[in-house]
Amino acid sequence: MHRHFFKLLCLLFLSIGCSVKSVEAPSEHMKKLSNLLQALDIKIPKQQSISLSQDVFHKTTELIKVFKLTSPALWHNFLVNIGLREKGLCFHWADTLYMHLKLQEYSHYQFHLVGANIGAFFEHNALVIVKKGGKVKDGVVIDPWRNSGKLYFSKIKDDKRYSWSHRLDRGCEP
Repeated sequence: MHRHFFKLLCLLFLSIGCSVKSVEAPSEHMKKLSNLLQALDIKIPKQQSISLSQDVFHKTTELIKVFKLTSPALWHNFLVNIGLREKGLCFHWADTLYMHLKLQEYSHYQFHLVGANIGAFFEHNALVIVKKGGKVKDGVVIDPWRNSGKLYFSKIKDDKRYSWSHRLDRGCEP
């Protein structure tokens, strides 16, 4: 009896003690993402790149609260899988960002879902932003899951941690 109580107490302590505090992204990170998005095509209006960058960061900050995010990411996955958190797995982040951005008016960009290690235990999913008509392999990967809400972004080819594949099977447009 005491053993089960102790386990429950530890679980409760850890799930509360590891919460991620929602912090606005420094403007230099937003500017860096904006520049990366702008570099996809010099014909893209600078203001659209700035707006998209701000939107990605603001939505990520909102999702930290919505998902009641804890850190590290694998711990949060555990809490979701045992039912103590409703959402916050990598595909929740990717899908939510994808659906949000598709509803916005970004006429010079397209959004795609990608996955790494698809079907394996450590499958991972993210979002990729490409210029209108661009290829996923030339896009910018957006991954708020991997660093527990601290937005990771880079050119997809520069992401050395994952080898990404387009997720057409998840309803993503070609």
